[in-house]
Amino acid sequence: MAEKKQTVPFSGTKEQEEALLQAIAELKDEKGALMPILQKTQDIYGYLPEEALKMISDQTGIPMEKIYGVATFYSQFSLYPKGKYRISVCLGTACYVKGSGDIYNALMEKLGIVGGECTPDGKFSLDACRCVGACGLAPVMMINDEVYGRLTVDDIDDILAKYE
Repeated sequence: MAEKKQTVPFSGTKEQEEALLQAIAELKDEKGALMPILQKTQDIYGYLPEEALKMISDQTGIPMEKIYGVATFYSQFSLYPKGKYRISVCLGTACYVKGSGDIYNALMEKLGIVGGECTPDGKFSLDACRCVGACGLAPVMMINDEVYGRLTVDDIDDILAKYE
C-alpha cells in the first residue's frame, strides 16, 4: 500500500465549487473533456483535491479510477496542495554531483516533509526537478521563481528564514 502523503486539510470555498461546477457544465459534453476539466480544476484549487475529483465524477459519470489514472499519469497535475513557497531542488546531473542530494535531504529533515508534500501550515512544499537550466550555478534550488545557486547545506537556514 502506498504511503499516504502528509497534506493540509481541504479548504475549498463555495466560490471555487461554483467555478468548478460551471467549468464541468461547459466542458463535459466535449470529446476528451476530462483533461480540460482537470486543468481548470487545478487552476481553481492549485491542485486536484479528492473532493473536487469526486464532483467531476458525479457530474460527468466518469469513474474515479479513470480520473485518477489521468491525474496521476500527467506530471502537470498534483493531487496534493503546494505551499505558499514552492521549493524545487534540482537533482539533475550537474547539481547532483555538486551536492544537491544532500540539500534535498536536509530540506526534508528541516521541513519535516518528503518530496511532493506540503508542510501542515501550508507554507512550504518540496519537490525535486531535473534541470532548471542554471548548471553553472550548481547546485541549485528554486523557491517559487527565485533561483538560489552554489548552495551548501549550511545556506538552507538563512534562505528559509527569508520566507518565515
